[in-house]
Amino acid sequence: MKEISSSQAQFVGKKRVTRREQFPAEMEKVVPWQEVLSVIEPYYPKGERGRPPVGLERILRMVLAQQWYHLSDEGVEDAVTDSQSLRDFVGIDLSRESVPDATTVLGFRHLLEEHDLTKVVLDAVNGKLRAAGLLMSEGTIADATIIPAPPSVKNEAKARDPEMHQTKKGNQWHFGMKAHIGVDAESGLVHTVVGTAANVADVTQTAEVLHGEEKSVYLDAGYTGVEKREDLKDRDIDWPVAAKRSKLKAIPEESKLGPLLRRLESVKASIRSKVEHPFHIVKNLFGHRKVRYKGLKKNTAQLHILFALANLVIAKRQLLALHSQGAS
Repeated sequence: MKEISSSQAQFVGKKRVTRREQFPAEMEKVVPWQEVLSVIEPYYPKGERGRPPVGLERILRMVLAQQWYHLSDEGVEDAVTDSQSLRDFVGIDLSRESVPDATTVLGFRHLLEEHDLTKVVLDAVNGKLRAAGLLMSEGTIADATIIPAPPSVKNEAKARDPEMHQTKKGNQWHFGMKAHIGVDAESGLVHTVVGTAANVADVTQTAEVLHGEEKSVYLDAGYTGVEKREDLKDRDIDWPVAAKRSKLKAIPEESKLGPLLRRLESVKASIRSKVEHPFHIVKNLFGHRKVRYKGLKKNTAQLHILFALANLVIAKRQLLALHSQGAS
């Protein structure tokens, strides 16, 4: 049995389990480690030249903790150093070894971005969810959200990020990017993520967020006319698009059709509401309310990881039940 340090012994001996300890402990059980590691391993340095690399699983755990707690490269190094629960999750004993530094985390992120591995990680997570019977294919809900970028020009380039753009939503202007997602209509799990500048219309990315096997696609009023688009008009898909508010308000109160149409719109809205849950997890639970990096490629790569982790949070109860069954 591995000998533990005095600080670990004190940590294990305490009675109250905090949420910061409970969350990584639960994620430990639901992350499909073998599937994710197997898609990254062919691209990870083998240590044949130079300094031996940090173990792949260890640096992957660092990056996952970074996304869960919305930390910079330096921030996750400090957090793992300070927190016994995170050190246990990553597998670090400070009496024997040091925490991988920020430069190592940065290099690993660049490796994932260079080979588009974050999208493959999302696919690997979804493959595990599909095998567990949690991800269906008959219906999709598509939607998008704006993620603001720094509008300041007080930087070395004296300019905003050229790949971001401004757009108007309601009466307010926003500068940044958009995360377009396709969500399984049954489970609310994200199967596709696309990143664009904020001024790109949602309807133009509809074909990009579909997996191709849908029979129905649920959309809000911003997607009106989607069935007429050149890249979609030949698909055998039912398009339940929300009616514009102006059309509903134009129906006379005494009309018998009005209550039926409003009831229909209420049913459509209840189905589309599932798409808000992944956005809530990414923005509020993981704290990703602003872009962290410069350029669409880096930020879209981060979004793939974030929504893969959001899927695990959404399916956590079912996955923990399956894990307990396997353990017994």
